[in-house]
Amino acid sequence: MLARLRNPYLLLVLTTLFWSGNMVLGRAIREQVPPLSLAFWRWAIALALVLPLALPHLRTQWPLLRRGWKAVLVLGLLGVGTYNTLAYVALNYTAATNAILLNSFIPIATIALSWAFLNKQLRRIEWFGVLLSLVGVTIIVCRGDLQTLAGLSLNIGDLWMLVAVFTWALYTVGLQWRPVGVDPMLLLAAFIVVGLLALAPLYAWEVAQGKNIVVSAASLAGIAYTGIFPGFLGYVFYNRAVGEVGASKASLFLHLMPVFGTILAAIFLAEIPQSFHYLGMALVFTGIYLTTALPGRLKSA
Repeated sequence: MLARLRNPYLLLVLTTLFWSGNMVLGRAIREQVPPLSLAFWRWAIALALVLPLALPHLRTQWPLLRRGWKAVLVLGLLGVGTYNTLAYVALNYTAATNAILLNSFIPIATIALSWAFLNKQLRRIEWFGVLLSLVGVTIIVCRGDLQTLAGLSLNIGDLWMLVAVFTWALYTVGLQWRPVGVDPMLLLAAFIVVGLLALAPLYAWEVAQGKNIVVSAASLAGIAYTGIFPGFLGYVFYNRAVGEVGASKASLFLHLMPVFGTILAAIFLAEIPQSFHYLGMALVFTGIYLTTALPGRLKSA
């Protein structure tokens, strides 16, 4: 399957589509599935899917994996155990507008960390593309009224989301140090095992608090989706794309999430897009084009 999907930018578009569906669906089932439970079972499903593809490589590549255990531990905790868990928790305390706007700062945080730790630089036109894309996201989440920004105030949910944003930026930059030569499926399995080990006691604590999954067709289907698409395929695609285009450019595609979120809401929630949605989408796509499609751009940023 991955051999046919060679274009890293296509992989990034699909990833953001899967993750946008995850946010929409996560909001829809939040009353039936507590956040830590959703995070735990999402990754349990993803592990079940990746293990058959990972185990054949374990014997020959175990030395490489063991040699890079520090990177595996840190990346597993950041990318699997922390980011989505914090995002699910944040959405229980803050408005979706706040969460989406804060999430849109991931590319900026990633670029800043890449500059600080990897000495990566963007040209002026590429910086302009990043800012243009951010403006497009802002227009969407503010529904075309920038005065909405004045009404935003940080609460505990916003703080959780800010930590999640920083966590994902660290994960994206940290992929630069993942063990070389390890099969992507084996590496993803290792990340998931680390993340699940961290999530298991938190999940047990949530259950002990009486917060249980309300078993229904909708909740089970929602959990299955999060495991298969954003959990398994999304991370496989994202990790591969980051390896080809670099952390800064890959993170920029997260600006597509509000765009896809608007489209998915129109399809599944009958919310008709307004003119500001189309303007925001146009700016997002233009910003991505400026940083990825122009001749002579940096090969890695």
